Amino acid sequence: MSIRDKLILTGLYLSKFNEEALNELGFENYQEAFNVLGLSLASKPSSIKNYRDEFDPLFPNNRKGWHKRPIRDYCKQFYDEYQNFDFENFTDLIKSFYIEDFEIERFIKKELKKDYSESVAKRLLTGKAAEEYFKLKQSTLDIFKSYEILDTTNMACGFDYKLTNESNYFCVEVKGLSELKGNIQLTEKEYHVAKNIASNYCLFIVKNFKETPAHEIIFDPLNSRLDFRITKREVIQINYNAPI
Repeated sequence: MSIRDKLILTGLYLSKFNEEALNELGFENYQEAFNVLGLSLASKPSSIKNYRDEFDPLFPNNRKGWHKRPIRDYCKQFYDEYQNFDFENFTDLIKSFYIEDFEIERFIKKELKKDYSESVAKRLLTGKAAEEYFKLKQSTLDIFKSYEILDTTNMACGFDYKLTNESNYFCVEVKGLSELKGNIQLTEKEYHVAKNIASNYCLFIVKNFKETPAHEIIFDPLNSRLDFRITKREVIQINYNAPI
């Protein structure tokens, strides 16, 4: 599907299922949903709002939507094709647009009874939105605009992006927060990479998805105003051995 197709279907999903859709994805209000979902598709949050409003006259809700004109033909085509999708199947379709490898996650949830709660979905969605926000802003920021960007999100190297120019580099770890304040967490690998490269490591924190997203950049985070405290969790792993 194209990006526009995904935006249209997200708007249809939010219009059709309303509060149930927000709760399933872990959002507290529509503005947070528009911000996170729109940015996750590298699009304007208002795009999803406009598509939700487009479909609103076709469903029972308190919003009027674009009631003064007929629904546009290309949106009507999506409505005709997907209006009868039930909540579970429509939710899985929408999550597949935003959550990487969601087909695998869905299989694991079904076959192994994994608890895939709305909080997990929201964390993954917010993280994706924060990464897209960073890519959108990077070239506009004076401190980063002369740098080339390398996406390392799938390399498990302790940071999400490496920025380089002829004489310098930065390793950037992106974090997302729904509100202006909250807690961020570094994995053990992220912590040790940040410690080893110090001022060349930075946190790019995207805040306030509930209202208007904004960012804060913190270089050398282990020697900054941030007070990181270690948390430990013991995990018991059970293996089954058989002689061959």
